[in-house]
Amino acid sequence: MTKALDALIASQLKAANSITILSHIRPDGDAIGSLLGLAQGLRLLGKTVQCVLQDGAAEKYAHLPGSDLVRTEILEPFDYLIVVDCSDPQRVGQPLNGQPMPDLVIDHHKTHVNFGKIDYVEGEAEATALILAEHMPAWGLPIDDGVASALLTGIVADTLGFRTANTTPRVLRVSADLMEKGADLALNYHQALLTRRVPDLCYWGKALNRLQIEDGLLWTSLTVNDKMTCEYAENDDADLINVLSSVADALVAMIFVEQVGGTTKVSWRSVEGIDVSNIAFEFGGGGHAAAAGADIPGKIDDVMERVLKATRAMLTRVEI
Repeated sequence: MTKALDALIASQLKAANSITILSHIRPDGDAIGSLLGLAQGLRLLGKTVQCVLQDGAAEKYAHLPGSDLVRTEILEPFDYLIVVDCSDPQRVGQPLNGQPMPDLVIDHHKTHVNFGKIDYVEGEAEATALILAEHMPAWGLPIDDGVASALLTGIVADTLGFRTANTTPRVLRVSADLMEKGADLALNYHQALLTRRVPDLCYWGKALNRLQIEDGLLWTSLTVNDKMTCEYAENDDADLINVLSSVADALVAMIFVEQVGGTTKVSWRSVEGIDVSNIAFEFGGGGHAAAAGADIPGKIDDVMERVLKATRAMLTRVEI
């Protein structure tokens, strides 16, 4: 991105007094870390900031500054609207409905569709939090230990602890800088990737009992009834997809998660050399080459049949 664009964003943020920051439904560590880190930086300048996530912030991120202030809807007027870590407006969910075009969208997804007045997108970046860590100083925003902790959480979450194939020396250097600013790598790694509760494990058990693998394609499913039986509070797969992606014989791993309201959340993970972002985009979703997702209208059995067929067809065209 150009210095001129950095200067423009800096001037807009300086002029804004009341800022609202949104991110995507079922927020992951990068969404939450980016949202909270940016918010904390703005608050350090005296800005009034409200953070809004349709599904709220998971308990495991309670150690991050401002996590207790996250709301599920916009309650206060604002003069500047930011969306972070979101590739299209539909992924933001209800909070964006009826709102003006976002003033600034910051994202790192390959399949990003411009929907802001300014779309600040680096598709090669490992995490949106990485973009923020590098550019917040140019936007006039300080990075204290709280900001650094949130941003490091986002980086650790989206690189699976620096284990994804796209991890570069750049992200390691930035992470080291955040540690020098006060971020605790061990704590943030543990909270983002290792912390589990009994309901999470019960939920995993339901999916593992349905696990299937065929010709390099691994998949399973979770239902609304599974969620209720296990008393699992979130609307995602409790990060099980990242465990399934480590299965040795799987070229592509998938989880289908039934949602209240008649949609099915589909997550893809793939080995290096197989791009699943395109097939996710075909079903109205998006993401990265090795990690993508989509929310697809329809009953879970019907969605599974259609998506598995399309994914199998994609695999037959791929040469590893």
